[in-house]
Order: sequence, then C-alpha cells, then structure tokens
Amino acid sequence: MLKPQLHQSQSSKSLFPLANKPFLHGNGASANAFLPLHSRPSLKKSPKIRVGFVPSNIKASLVDLTERKATAVKAVVTVIPTVSSLLSSISIDSSLDTLQDALGKSLLLGAQTGLEKPTIKAFAHKGKEVKGEATYEAEFKIPTDFGEVGAVFVENDHHKEMFLKDIVLDGFDTSKVKIICGSWVQPKTDKTQKKRVFFTAKSYLPSNTPNGLTRLRAEELIHLRGTGQGECKNTERIYDYDVYNDLGNPDKSEDLARPVLGGKQHPYPRRCRTGRPRCDKDPYSEKLATSTIYVPRDEAFSDIKNLTFSAKTLYSALHALVPAIETSIVDSDLGFPYFTAIDSLFNEGINLPPLTKQGFWKTLIPRLVKAIEDTSEDVLRFETPEAMERDRFFWFRDEEFARQTLAGLNPLCIKLVTEWPLKSTLDPAVYGPPESKITKEIIEKEIKGFMTVDEAIKQKKLFILDYHDLMLPYVQKVRTLKNTTLYGSRTVFFLTPDGTLRPLAIELVRPPMDGKPQWKEVYTPSWNSTDCWLWRLAKAQVLAIDSGYHQLISHWLRTHCCTEPYIIATNRQLSVMHPIYRLLHPHFRYTMEINALAREKLINADGIIESTFSPGKFSMELSSAVYDALWRFDHEALPQDLINRGMAVEDPNSPHGLKLTIEDYPYANDGLVLWDALKQWVTDYVNHYYPDPKLVASDQELQAWWKEIKNVGHGDKKDAPWWPELKTPKDLIEIVTTIAWVASGHHAAVNFGQYPYAGYFPNRPTIARINMPTEDNSEEGWKFLLEKPEVVLLRCFPSQVQAATVMTVLDVLSNHSPDEEYLGQQAEPAWEEDPQVKSAFERFNGKLKEFEGVVDARNANKELKNRNGAGITPYELLKPFSDSGVTGKGVPYSISI
Repeated sequence: MLKPQLHQSQSSKSLFPLANKPFLHGNGASANAFLPLHSRPSLKKSPKIRVGFVPSNIKASLVDLTERKATAVKAVVTVIPTVSSLLSSISIDSSLDTLQDALGKSLLLGAQTGLEKPTIKAFAHKGKEVKGEATYEAEFKIPTDFGEVGAVFVENDHHKEMFLKDIVLDGFDTSKVKIICGSWVQPKTDKTQKKRVFFTAKSYLPSNTPNGLTRLRAEELIHLRGTGQGECKNTERIYDYDVYNDLGNPDKSEDLARPVLGGKQHPYPRRCRTGRPRCDKDPYSEKLATSTIYVPRDEAFSDIKNLTFSAKTLYSALHALVPAIETSIVDSDLGFPYFTAIDSLFNEGINLPPLTKQGFWKTLIPRLVKAIEDTSEDVLRFETPEAMERDRFFWFRDEEFARQTLAGLNPLCIKLVTEWPLKSTLDPAVYGPPESKITKEIIEKEIKGFMTVDEAIKQKKLFILDYHDLMLPYVQKVRTLKNTTLYGSRTVFFLTPDGTLRPLAIELVRPPMDGKPQWKEVYTPSWNSTDCWLWRLAKAQVLAIDSGYHQLISHWLRTHCCTEPYIIATNRQLSVMHPIYRLLHPHFRYTMEINALAREKLINADGIIESTFSPGKFSMELSSAVYDALWRFDHEALPQDLINRGMAVEDPNSPHGLKLTIEDYPYANDGLVLWDALKQWVTDYVNHYYPDPKLVASDQELQAWWKEIKNVGHGDKKDAPWWPELKTPKDLIEIVTTIAWVASGHHAAVNFGQYPYAGYFPNRPTIARINMPTEDNSEEGWKFLLEKPEVVLLRCFPSQVQAATVMTVLDVLSNHSPDEEYLGQQAEPAWEEDPQVKSAFERFNGKLKEFEGVVDARNANKELKNRNGAGITPYELLKPFSDSGVTGKGVPYSISI
C-alpha cells in the first residue's frame, strides 16, 4: 500500500505555488504520485484531477507533519459529463465510461506571503454514478491546526475539460465544508490555463476577507477581466464588453450589412466581447462566427443540462426545423386562403422532409413533431393554445383585444391619457402636421352618456397604446421591403364602470413620402359591415405593431439585452465570494448563452425577427432608437414603471404603497406582490451583510461594479441624471431588486405567454403585409374589400412560412424545461451556509407559496373581469412555480430562454 508522501519547499511568487514544481516521490525521484488504487505499479499514468486546499487565515507553523496531530478528511468531487452535440446524437454521451478511475488529489496550503506549507497527497477512487453524475473520493490527513478551509485549487490532468459541480469535505470538527464549483476545468495540456481556485460557500465583503484569501480574490478577478486583446477561445472565462457589430454579414451581401449598435449614432447596451476579426468590406463590423459564438465557458450550460433544456431545443428549432418548414412550403409569400387552412396547422400539420435518420424530428421536438403511423414521415403539428380551446373566436372580440393590454403578452405599454389633444413631438417639416385626427367629437360619440373627454381625463378614464412617434420615422423605410407595411398608430381605450377597457378609436398615420402628403385615418367600432371590416383590419395593423414592439423592446431589449452588461460587470468586479455576486448569480444563469444564440439566428440580418416581424431589417435599429429615447434604469423597477405610465400613484395607505389607476390590472396586481416579496428577500440579505451603512460606500468591489454598469455596460447613457446613487444599503436594495425583477418577473411576464397568446397567430399577427384599403382608396382594392373582406384580412396576416416559423419559435420560447430553476423555490448553497440568510430565504419561499394561492383566488373571483369570465384564460404568468412544458405560468430566476 502506497502511503501519502510529504513535500515542503520554499517561497514562490506564483499564484499557484506548486504549478510548475514536481512532487517528490518516496525515493526522491521526480514523479506524479497521484495514482488510482488499481494502477499502483504504473508510475507513468497521469492523474486526472489534483485538488489542493488553502486555509482562509494561515496560523499553522512550518513544522513537520509527523510531529503534529492530524484529522482524516474525506473529499468527494462531483463531476458532470458533457452532453454531446444535439444534432449529431440524441442521447447522452456515455462519457462517464471514458473517465478513468484515477482522480489525484493534493492539498496545497498557501499563505498570503507565498510560503508553501506541506503538501499532502492521497490516492483517489471512483465512487458512485447517479443520474448522470460521477463522484470521486479521496482521504487526506489534515493537521488539526490547519485552520478554516478557505479555497481549493484544482488541476485537471484529463485530456478533456471537466465540469466540476462541487467538492465536499467531511471530517472536520464542525461540519461538512462544501465548495460550490459549477465550472469547467480545462486540461492542463492547455498552456493558457492556470490551476483553478474555488472558494468555499462562506461569503466575505472585501474588507473582511481573511488574509490568506485576499490575494487569490484579487487575482481571480484580474484573470476574468482578460486583456482585451485577441480572439476569445470557447475554453476561456473572459468577460469583456463590445458593441453590437456582429448582426450583419456585409462580406456576403451588401443587403445584409447592418449598422453598429452602440455609440453616439445608435446608442445601445454592450454585449460580451468575442474579439473576432473584422469584416473585409466593413472594418467596423465583426465577421460571423465559424462555429458557435463565444461566451465565457461557465456561461455555456447547455453542454451539461438535460437534453430538454430549452436552449438546446431552441438551437435545434432554429438550425434544423425552421429550414425544413421553408423547404416544405415552396412559395414563401403564399398566404392562407381560408381560416380553415390556419386551423389545419393544429389538426393536420405540415409534412416535413424525410431525413436519413428516421424519427429524428420526433425525438428532437416531441411536442411539435408527431410521427405518422405506418409511415416513415413526420409532421409538424401544433398544439392548440389554451385561449383557442376555451373560445375559438377569442381573437375576434374587441373586449379581448382591450383586455390583453392589461393581462396579455405585452401589458407594459398601455398609458394613461393626461393631455388633450393628442399631439406628436416629431418635426412637422418632416412628418407632417403633429395633431392627432382623434378628436373630442369622435371620443364623445363613442362614450356618449358616460362623460365628456375633459371629464374622462380628469377622472382617469382614458388610456392609450401609443406607437405613433416611435414607428412613424420607420414607415418609409419598412415599406421598401417586400410584402411589408407599417404605420404610426394610436389606440384609445375607455375604462368602463365594471373595470374593463373598451376600445374607442384607432388612428393610423403615414408620413409624407413618395411625393404624397401625410395620410392619417381614424377607425372606430361600427354597426355597418364595411366599417366593421375596416375596424378589424385596423386592429390587425395595431397588433402587428404591438407584436414587433413586444418582441424587440419589452422582451429582447428590456430583459435579454439590458441584463447582459449586468452579468459582465458582476463577473469582472465582484468576487465569487462577494455576497452580492452570490445573490445575483442565479438571476444570470444561461442568459449570455441564449443571447449569443439570439445574435446568431433571431436578431441577426435576415434572421427570424427580420423575416417575420413588421420592422423587418430595421428591427434592431428601431430597438436602438427606443433605448435612446425611453430606457431608464430607475424606470425598470415595477413600481416606477407603473407610475411613469400613469398606471399608479404613490399612496402609503394602499397595498404595496401604490394605488392602481385600473384596479383590476392583472400584470400589475400580481407583479407588485412578487416585487414586494423579492424586495423583502433582498432587503433581509443586504442588511445582513451590510449592518453598517458605511460599508456600502467603502466596498471597493461594489462601487467598481456599479460604476462599470453605468459607464461601460450602459455607457451610452452614462451622463443621464437619473442613475441611482449607491451610497447606502437602501440604494443597493433598490438597484439589486430592479436587476433581479427584470431577469425574473418582467421576463416571465413577456416570455412564457408567447405561445398561449400568439400561438393562434390571428390574435397577434407579427407582420402586416398590405396597406389599409382606405389609404390609396383604389377602385380595385375597394371592390375586393366589398366582395371578399375575409380574404383581405388573410392577405394582411403573415404568410404560411412566416406563421409556421413564428409559431415554432414561440412554442419553444414558451417552454419550461424539467429542470427549470424557479424564483425562490430552492436556496443556493451559499445562502444555506448562514443561518440568518437561510431563514430569510425560507420566509421568501413561504411568501411565494402563499402567493400561488392568491393567484388562484384572484382568477376565481367573478368581480375581476379582466381575469375571470366566459372563455377568458386565467392570468397566471407571474405564478411563481410550474410544471415543465408550455404552461403559461412559472417565474424562473433568470432569463433562461
């Protein structure tokens, strides 16, 4: 039986003292002494992982180990094998079989001064394999005066990278020590990699970091920031910033060139830097990635998540299924001839092209693709959305059109009307007269018997969905695109006595263009057939505009895009030991990877968004304009957002300190409960780690973090006066709660209802393909409207390819994976280390469980007509927990899809 050998050397300036030194074997020869028990005779066999421990505060003296008492400690390392490429294999790779049973361990006792303590070595043996995880065990003799373990060094001698889940040390007098790794460890054959250091789950502010960890803490952050030079490799963990200069492909076609987003001309948040070479035809744009787009290695969770992980399914849909749809439907411009043809998507489906691998589609996306019995064919058949199951004419009704502004997919845009007349702020010399054509007379005709316009405004009864000034500058550009149109629009609603909204008028506006003057027209609900159909066509135009705004602004910009700089700054400026890092970390999981996939296939030139939504190739330019004009960090907090839109006022006597303008506003009602629970959890957590208010201002990491978010991540708005200060725990609580809310509640509200509300696309068409018949007022167009109004509406809707593509993507985006991590459902290991933090989390969890019942009670309340009634889908998008699948509920911690 080989016994552990001892090694002691002199001081070293290296971060990892034994990184380049041989271990001395028993006979004094240089050799690796970390061998599996079954491989003792072969001293040439390489170890697979070496682990060394660092005390948090060195007190032990340099005394020979044999003269000191020792404690037996068992280390258990959990490794998760990677999942192989989805498109090449549909089963988990049996990579566990390729992991050899040798896992060498060494204890490195590193002092702040650089002195090396005795190195303790032991043999490892393979433990259990359970649910796709492998454990390896080793025993160490640790001196009793070693002190508290503060960090672990890990070196990977395997020829492949490994994903370390955690390391558990058992045998100390107090309790088990758990080191949360959750990280890829590259093989030491990669000379660019250093030994990895992992810190224990105990959190420290920079000012109270034990001496033995101070240098390691600082140097780990320096490594994560990188040098800002060269192209990033997919094995690296470098977090840095860049502009959005990789959405176009000018080298392939001039038509695929896109403006750089980020900078004075097109202000925008920053993305993660990849360092790819610049394009040949545009020195300001990056070349497209030859494989996957770089994200820091620890952000690429899809390689170790379950195969049903939504990111993998989305990747498959975008790379394989969408092209198959385009192949199956030969004419990409072909619309639906009848509404029954739309219904056939749910009961008959679309035949998919045959593949060499039988059953590939059904295995890939079983919810969407069904195998035809007794044949080798697969068919893309969509599930009928719940709203359609409840009422197949739901999309046709005006009351549902209005209700969804409060309880639908995009409840973040409706505003209170506070001034009359409605008026544009755009330059009239360019866009025509600014006054709206929606007059007092039109509104009072619609609300006759209730009140006048002045009374309605005073009593806060008029509301508006206003896309006039945002969309009008893009109308002429968008109309140059094939089969695409756009208007500036205003839609006015009236709050009825029963608390529901009634649509009163829609105004559509075209600016002066092509030698024609400004055109504008107002449409109202009517009791004659022709005007009824014009009203329906106007609604379709508004819904297409709202769908584009929802996807580009409410969803992509305000959640995915604006969160990425928070993630980058957190990893660059906050140590993993920092309590705020550990508080925010679950809110950032998977986001950078899903954003990279979006840049590759969703928001890129000629991608899904451009080819299926009304703004077309100008979509991202539009999102930049909205960011410049409207985005404010302080208004991303739910209460401030509601106040800013006139949907609430501060009221200390009301629940949540706000009085809602519309009492039955499901998104706001549920969102405020969730916001308050989240804020209380953040408050308890922050106050625990910052008992002295002065600690916030003196926390150098925290101050650098906030400064970088403002000046770099959102640097195009760095001089804005509305940025919150960060001087007190109260400031920190508001900032952190806002970031956490955007990643959890806000994103859930605008994402997981996409298929439930837009799966039947006439309810939310993503594009309008023809102008209103009244715009040009041609004799032929007018005659066709009178003879076949239904066909005119169908021609306005998306084409068959566009509809099937969007439905496929929305289905995947709305899906919860079986291992979804929901807000407040399970505590992070670091939170459980501290009894007070653990107790605070348990209270948070209890509030969310209680809130589940509150949502159910509200949906059952007949008085709440915006969430209860004949054929109405209950509002559950902010219900915290959910089963897997497309459920229309569930709030994950992070922007995970």
